[in-house]
Amino acid sequence: MGQLGLFDLENRLTELSEMGDPLEIIDRVIRWKSFRPIIDRPFQKDRKSNAGRPPYDYVLMFKILILQTMYNLSDAQTQFQIIDRLTFKRFLGIGPDGAIPDQKTIWLFRETLTQAGTIKKLFDLFQRQLNEAGYKAQKGQIIDASFVEVPRQRNTHEENDQIKGGETPENWEDQPAKLRQKDVDARWTKKNDLSFFGYKNHVAIDAKNKLIRAFDTTSAEVHDSQVFVDLLDNQNTSENVYADSAYSSEKTDKRLEYLGYNSRICRKGSRGTPLTDAQMAQNRRKSKVRCRVEHVFAMIEAMHGGTIRCIGRLRAVAKIGLLNLVYNMRRFAYLECRA
Repeated sequence: MGQLGLFDLENRLTELSEMGDPLEIIDRVIRWKSFRPIIDRPFQKDRKSNAGRPPYDYVLMFKILILQTMYNLSDAQTQFQIIDRLTFKRFLGIGPDGAIPDQKTIWLFRETLTQAGTIKKLFDLFQRQLNEAGYKAQKGQIIDASFVEVPRQRNTHEENDQIKGGETPENWEDQPAKLRQKDVDARWTKKNDLSFFGYKNHVAIDAKNKLIRAFDTTSAEVHDSQVFVDLLDNQNTSENVYADSAYSSEKTDKRLEYLGYNSRICRKGSRGTPLTDAQMAQNRRKSKVRCRVEHVFAMIEAMHGGTIRCIGRLRAVAKIGLLNLVYNMRRFAYLECRA
């Protein structure tokens, strides 16, 4: 196969643009340089000298994490796909002969941001960019949660009981290699007779634009209502709060009323006290708005966000935060194109 010339590459990229390269659109609408001050901060204390090879540009590395999250790639596959794909190179601003970070460099960059808790700060910064672009939270907010599973642990009942009690099984401490592969922060739970092991992604979206405005990460056994109030967005132009029947309780309604919100939570019946026809009709009206959050989770699921391969709550928080951030970026690009 002959080597592609400069004009051949340009023609190929033009064809990809005409077919609607989503990365080109995302790259165009997002102000990437605004992330630099937050991304640079965790690395400033580590680099005490200018000697040696300078590191890769940190905004470039951040864009690599966006690609990795969007396409559910391992570190090794991320490196391979950047080498292989023209659209990835264009998105990153790397020429045909440009240097490409290896998988170890990608891992170290992500791990540094994870340990510094930087992902949440980047998510909040992008919220300001959304607001400045005219996509403020409007028409009420919708709150829901979704399971995010991690590789299942094959522990004994005694080991699980010790983990739940905040202890490390004694035989693990003598096996550091085994201990590194054990997620002692994830938990088992059941829903509709199905078992889940991992974490929960709690989100609040605005009803108009379907953008995630706030999120929290907990272990899987935490009930949805435990972080409900923490997700409320007082910047929304409407006081209506929508949620499914899992959040329904007299305590929640009183709390919302005290904070100045209107409860639009679906009601649930109880044994011996089924919902009336009027209550079921109200639930249907509320669900027409509430169901919009399912579109968000469907998009995250399309990025394989229902399962993550990491160990420990800190890394799970970073990974889930990246999933929510990438969803917002993709949604923002769609809204801009539609506008």
